[in-house]
Amino acid sequence: MTITAADIRTSVALALDTLEKGAELDWEQPAGTLSWTVRETVDHMADDLFAYAGQLSPEREPLSAYVPFLWTRRPDGPALTVRADPKDGAAGLLQVLDASGGLLAALVEIRPPQRRAYHPMGVSDPEGFAAMGIVEVLAHTHDVATGLRLPWTPPEDLCDRVLRRLFPHAPAGTDRWATLLWATGRGDLPGHARLTSWRWHGEPRVQNR
Repeated sequence: MTITAADIRTSVALALDTLEKGAELDWEQPAGTLSWTVRETVDHMADDLFAYAGQLSPEREPLSAYVPFLWTRRPDGPALTVRADPKDGAAGLLQVLDASGGLLAALVEIRPPQRRAYHPMGVSDPEGFAAMGIVEVLAHTHDVATGLRLPWTPPEDLCDRVLRRLFPHAPAGTDRWATLLWATGRGDLPGHARLTSWRWHGEPRVQNR
C-alpha cells in the first residue's frame, strides 16, 4: 500500500490535464464552496506541495514547527509562500503547480523512510507527506473543477491508498473517491453523517526508530 513519488507526479499530471481545459475561463470566481477564488486555490495547492517539500528538505529535521518561510495572505484568502505571477495567467499558475509537485516528488524519492518532519496533524514521514500532497491536489482540484464546471474523477486505486494512509477509520467497501470527498468534508456518503470538521492521521504507519 506504499504511496510513492510517482503517485505525486500522477496526481499533479491529472490535475494539470483537467485544469488546462478551463484555462480560458474565469479564474477569479469562487472555487466550489470555498471562499477562495479558483486562482487562489491553485496557488494554495502549489504552496502546499512546496511547503511539504520544504519540510523534508533540511538535513536537521524540523520536528516542532514548519520551516519559517515568510508567507502572506489577503483577508479570507490562503496563506502563501509560493504563488504565480498573475501576469502569466492560468498557464503560468499551472506551471508553478507542476514545479511544486516536482519538488515534493523529488524529496519523497530521495529521503529515507525514517526521515521525520513536523506537520500540525502529526510528525510525519516521506510517505505521509506524499499522501498529504496528493490529498491536497485531489480535493482542491475538485473545488476548482466545481467552480469551472469541469469533470474531475481521480483514479479509484489512488484514492483508496491515500484513504488507507491518512484516514484509516474511513469506511471501507464504499466508492473510494466519494469516500475521500466525504473524509475531507466535501460530500455525502450513504449511511454516514456529513462531516463538519475533519483531520487526517499524519503519523507514520510504523515507527522506524
